[in-house]
Amino acid sequence: MVAMPYIIDGHNLIAKIPGLSLRDIDDEDQLIEMLQDFCRRQRKKAEVYFDNAPPGEIRVRKYGSVTAHYIRSGGTADDAIHARLGHLGRAARNWSVVSSDQTVQASAKAAKAQVLSSETFARDLIEIEEDSPDVGDIKDTGLSSHEVDDWLLIFGEGKTDE
Repeated sequence: MVAMPYIIDGHNLIAKIPGLSLRDIDDEDQLIEMLQDFCRRQRKKAEVYFDNAPPGEIRVRKYGSVTAHYIRSGGTADDAIHARLGHLGRAARNWSVVSSDQTVQASAKAAKAQVLSSETFARDLIEIEEDSPDVGDIKDTGLSSHEVDDWLLIFGEGKTDE
């Protein structure tokens, strides 16, 4: 199976993820972090589109496998997604579009892209997050005294048996 990249309606998805709120000042950053983890684990790429970018901000920013598109006032994420699908042409069939907005879904279907509702994708994101071990859950087994002695010898600080 081919790993399909995603085109994501960012604010539409944020509204469907428990614990995230469009009222949070860092809602977009929180979503991007979740998407980075998801894409890394799934070996996929994603483009996420956000409305209402502040004036003077960078319009496109790369975060590893996630590319965030910030759409300035006068345009919408929906319009940008529609334009992106048009630009992809026949290759759009190799992409999955994540949105529960009916207009975005219709645009994706017309371009022959796969469509996933934000609710479905949110469940996938949460499942990946829950499967991720917290840093505190990772057990540090440390080095044995023999391993420490070996490393001290390598770096010239250990005892020699000469």
